[in-house]
Amino acid sequence: MSRRASPYVPALVTVATVGVAAGAAYLARTRKKEVTGLVVSRVLERPAARSSYADLAQSLERSGTFLAGRSERAADTHANRELLGHIIGIERWGQSRMEAALRGQSPTEDTYHPHRPPQDASMPELRAQVSTTRAATVDLARRLQRAAPDDTLTAPHNQYGDLSLKAWLRYLSQHADFESRRLRGAPAQTPPQEQTGALPSPAAKL
Repeated sequence: MSRRASPYVPALVTVATVGVAAGAAYLARTRKKEVTGLVVSRVLERPAARSSYADLAQSLERSGTFLAGRSERAADTHANRELLGHIIGIERWGQSRMEAALRGQSPTEDTYHPHRPPQDASMPELRAQVSTTRAATVDLARRLQRAAPDDTLTAPHNQYGDLSLKAWLRYLSQHADFESRRLRGAPAQTPPQEQTGALPSPAAKL
């Protein structure tokens, strides 16, 4: 007589499998938070803490020169306009987050999208807004230099959690620098071949 399979085995296997999957998902989320915290500490918070607001203002101004140069050399394409709109929107969003923290208020927007330029903004308009937006960030850093807030003051970042204002300034500089390197210039055009009237060389007939 054949042995009857236990009806409880599939249920046990299912429970065990779900338990392992849930545990793996929990571990992945935990590790992700740990890695994110480590990156924020080493890349943003620690270097920013060693800098004064005057240092950060100078760094933002210097990197803004490269940012403006890249935007000027960028071709007038949809991809480049989208990228410049993203850079501008993120930087304005960061300014808004810091300003809200200085006023003791919570952020008013969940995402950076309300701070992006209009979708139909032209390339010259976007190039101008890149410069004026960075100038506003530099002005904010200098204002913080004149009246430095408490070092414990933070403003929330959707991905990286609560950041100090110095870390925010460093983040905005690094974000714009990284993203602007993806801008692409116009492809080089090959000049038309001159018509000299000369006979083709023998090699050209082969």
